[in-house]
Amino acid sequence: MLRYLIQKEFLQIRRNAFLPRLIILFPIIIMCVMPWVMQMEVKNIRVDVVDIDHTVESQRLIGQIAASRYFIFNGQRATYAEAMKDIEKGQADIILEIRDGQYLIAANAVNGTKGSMGSAYLSQILSEEFRVCTLHSSLVLYNKGQNYKLYMIPALLAIVMMLMTGFLPTLNIVGEKESGTIEQINVTPVSKWAFILSKLIPYWLIALFVVTVCLLLAWFVYGLAPAGPLWLIYLLAMLLALFFSSFGLIISNYSDTMQQAMFVMWFFIVCIMLLSGLFTPTRSMPDWAYLTTYVNPMHYFIDAIRTVFIRGGGLHDVAHQLLSLLTIGTVTAVWAVTSYKKNN
Repeated sequence: MLRYLIQKEFLQIRRNAFLPRLIILFPIIIMCVMPWVMQMEVKNIRVDVVDIDHTVESQRLIGQIAASRYFIFNGQRATYAEAMKDIEKGQADIILEIRDGQYLIAANAVNGTKGSMGSAYLSQILSEEFRVCTLHSSLVLYNKGQNYKLYMIPALLAIVMMLMTGFLPTLNIVGEKESGTIEQINVTPVSKWAFILSKLIPYWLIALFVVTVCLLLAWFVYGLAPAGPLWLIYLLAMLLALFFSSFGLIISNYSDTMQQAMFVMWFFIVCIMLLSGLFTPTRSMPDWAYLTTYVNPMHYFIDAIRTVFIRGGGLHDVAHQLLSLLTIGTVTAVWAVTSYKKNN
């Protein structure tokens, strides 16, 4: 019975004019486009320089700023007030004033990230140029080339998995509710477990396909390969797929229309993603927000996938995350089955 139900699901996917294209093109577009735009490097920072000293050292410093790939030299201004007018008009981001051998950095903090990162870059140029703060040193153990794409690709894999295995099962059942075909299943002797599994298994197989495509693209386009065991990445991906596909079915069980399911699913997806540590460190969150990471499967997945992909961690390094993902996924799957109302 289960075999024929799964076959039915694949036939529905194949006959849909949109879904097969989405399943193939979505991971390709995400992996080929997003690593180039989702990076924390701040560039094109416009700098005004107010050089009161006019020394050889100050001119050499200005040359260093103009040659940097992070800055756009906006020109020299006669006074600080004149440079401030550029800041107020949005024509400059940072002012560097050189007076009596002292260096003042003033940043436009309307865009806090651009202001703080630009000030840090400029301070680094000053340190290198005049050998200031030479007591500070750092040792990079992993991702020694500081390649931000290596850091983001595991996160993008999580996003692809979340959207593909979360939304598609949700819209599947709600679509059958709206079309009335689910009533034909309800009057058959098919058990709830068989019905739910027939909805989950196709998307688990799609998850395997998506992970394979993402890993191949990471290797072919960026030359990046996981440092850890490949089978562990697939195991983590399947546990994440177990949660999101089950969670999508839960929402569909409580939704009557596709619009309702979309809004509810999107609300939870955004919260799960933003509170997972995908973009910002979880320890920087307020205490009440950090507590949510204990029940956030995305947090465990991102932590584990980066450990395996970047650090080359093994099973013992991510055992805690695997157990947490398995527990949350199992609870969600049981909830998906029990919340489905079947009327014989």
